[in-house]
Amino acid sequence: MPRAMFEYTVTVLQKVSFDSILFCRELEKAAKRLLPHELDELRIWLVHYIQGKPQLSNSLIYLKV
Repeated sequence: MPRAMFEYTVTVLQKVSFDSILFCRELEKAAKRLLPHELDELRIWLVHYIQGKPQLSNSLIYLKV
């Protein structure tokens, strides 16, 4: 089940990436919901995902990257 939550979170973040405010809001919810090792995976995914998307670079503060 926890892995399913991580996959769901990534899917949601990809779908809302058109709006930086909504993206940050969903990322903040994910930070509260995911397990510590899943947060590490999400940090890695986020760093790679926002490359080339400067409007999302401020979202890094929600995961303390």
